[in-house]
Amino acid sequence: KEIEKLNCVIRYPKDFEEGKKYPVIMFFHGAGGRGDDINVLKDNPYFKITDMHDDFPFITVAPQCNAETWFDLFEKMKNLIENIYEKDFTDKKRFYAMGASMGGYATWQIAISMPKYFAAIVPICGGGMYWDAARLKNVPVWAFHGAKDSCVFLEESQKMVDAVNYNNGCAKLTVYPENEHNSWSDTYANPEVFAWLLTNENKNEKALLN
Repeated sequence: KEIEKLNCVIRYPKDFEEGKKYPVIMFFHGAGGRGDDINVLKDNPYFKITDMHDDFPFITVAPQCNAETWFDLFEKMKNLIENIYEKDFTDKKRFYAMGASMGGYATWQIAISMPKYFAAIVPICGGGMYWDAARLKNVPVWAFHGAKDSCVFLEESQKMVDAVNYNNGCAKLTVYPENEHNSWSDTYANPEVFAWLLTNENKNEKALLN
């Protein structure tokens, strides 16, 4: 497994204790974070904004895409997720994915590929393979998109959410009426998003063996 070839930023809660289990967010950045300079990822709005939340309880694991797209690294992403899922600090019942733009597409696709791992996902201004959305019927989804987004059209999120719900899943979409492509800053700043994540616990057999 080539996990070491994916550079990551790992952010721990302020009160982190060895031996204790924490909810984990796998965070996937957008196209602007690509490359080999990890400082670019450390400056991502996700970290800057969530650092301002009181008592942010999550461990965040954010790999850096050193290729053209996340899809070029998909096997490495899957290996990384398996690795983090088995860490001593991971609460397997509260393992989540979140990402924006290119990372929004990655969030949809990694959950479709590995649905049993995730208790819930938050894809932001992304899209995906809606014909595979039945695989997400047991993964709650809260998607976000700007109505005026001309980079990734709103219908990309809408198609995914509609397809999940058509297949008896549980997906909702929040549309920011005045936002263009940046629908992530408002999302990261909203404590209700992270409170919602924590209301979702994975009930599959693998997670219950935590």
